[in-house]
Amino acid sequence: MPTSSRCLDHVDLRVPSLALARPFYAVLLPALGFTKDVSDETWFQFEAESPSSRGEFFGITESPGHVPNETRIAFWAESTEEVDRLAEVVRRAGGRNVEGPNNGESPGYYAVFFEDPCGNRLEICHRKP
Repeated sequence: MPTSSRCLDHVDLRVPSLALARPFYAVLLPALGFTKDVSDETWFQFEAESPSSRGEFFGITESPGHVPNETRIAFWAESTEEVDRLAEVVRRAGGRNVEGPNNGESPGYYAVFFEDPCGNRLEICHRKP
């Protein structure tokens, strides 16, 4: 049994082109709370800096043979208004195939679905109790 409430430490996403993905994530990740850029030429990484973050980070690695699949990464938003705000960030950053924000099939579920420039599937959601 885990000894803390922390469930995830980091995401290490693969993309076929770091040059294609970098501008999108440089806008999106800070809006999601990953505000400390610790990237270099071969690795793109933003860390969360909030007092409660405990070192969480979102990293992106170039893997030329990577092919996006049906896996989806979902980010949490504190409110439906936050989902709406972040949906606009996604659009301005160049998100592809943006759907929503809207109420999903589950009661109390509000989300925007989209793809990064490399085709990886992402989501920003809020669940009402």
